[in-house]
Amino acid sequence: MATPTPDTPENYDQFDEEESEQQLGATASGRKRLFSKELRCMMYGFGDDQNPYTESVDFLEDLVMEFITETTHRAMEVGRTGRVQVEDIIFLVRKDPRKYARVKDLLTMNEELKKARKAFDEVKYVGK
Repeated sequence: MATPTPDTPENYDQFDEEESEQQLGATASGRKRLFSKELRCMMYGFGDDQNPYTESVDFLEDLVMEFITETTHRAMEVGRTGRVQVEDIIFLVRKDPRKYARVKDLLTMNEELKKARKAFDEVKYVGK
């Protein structure tokens, strides 16, 4: 039986599988990376290199996921147990002026978008 050399197709298949997993955003722990693309853009926008180190992006994503998880768990304990509502998130960030202002801005923008969509749909139906 011949031993495989680096040029044999079996070795190429192995690297192709590993490469495709990395491109999909899978990690060594098996958890899929959800925010890598957005975090890279944000890091660049805040002065990092256009292509930041993957380790930096992964670390930042771990922090973001930890924050989201902790905030969600805390929100589930506030108000109606086991459910997360907008008011619960507002309650949690009420003492942090920057987070509170951002939440208010996003909620206001969401309402404006809803109104614009509704107006657009009404114009669309009237025009037929």
